[in-house]
Amino acid sequence: MARQLDEQIAGRFPVGQRLRVLDVGMGQGTQALRLARAGHQVTGVEQDSTMISVAREALAAEPEGIRGRVRIVESDGRDTGVHFLPGSFDVVLCHGVLMYVEEPDALLAGLARMLAPGGLLSLLVRNADALAMRPGLAGDWAGTLTAFDTSTYTNRLGLVVRADGLDTLTGTLAGIGAPLHVWYGVRVFTDTAADDAAVPDDVGALLAAEERAGRTDPYRRVAALLHLCGVRG
Repeated sequence: MARQLDEQIAGRFPVGQRLRVLDVGMGQGTQALRLARAGHQVTGVEQDSTMISVAREALAAEPEGIRGRVRIVESDGRDTGVHFLPGSFDVVLCHGVLMYVEEPDALLAGLARMLAPGGLLSLLVRNADALAMRPGLAGDWAGTLTAFDTSTYTNRLGLVVRADGLDTLTGTLAGIGAPLHVWYGVRVFTDTAADDAAVPDDVGALLAAEERAGRTDPYRRVAALLHLCGVRG
């Protein structure tokens, strides 16, 4: 996904431009720190105190110049309008958040308002059109049959959460003024890997295969996750 995001940033903004990035639901700060190291000014929004502590610890280990490019705001992602003016950011990330929001339209509309004209909105969501893939590949046939008729699933934390369909999100993005520009699949082949699985020796080939599948039909349509990039008109 990081490669996909970098591709879209490189194709939309001049080389060397320092972008204003908002990372809503920043978690432990993986993408925020990566983009700050690339020279961008990043504001991370997170409401989970444990995740904030992890992100601050990681940030503290960075050189001063990078630390100065990251600001962390403890808040719900639906409250961006409380903290920031409309059009304040060139790039807005919302990765792995929508599945925890029952009615995501208001959140998405708020994120779109944060974008300057021509700004990039990057979403990472669970693919509702492929929920049967994980239980099917695991041989859980009862779970597979159930997954065909639902938009919810149990994640690796044991929580029952939502998934989003490509067509629905395409319509939503058009309605909030940040129509879909491009989309990718994420974790086409590796979704069933255990969290503690060892990194394989041929990880470079694995990543190349995932990246190729993530931009190629029909493979990307059965990916566990969808990475959607909308552009503010």
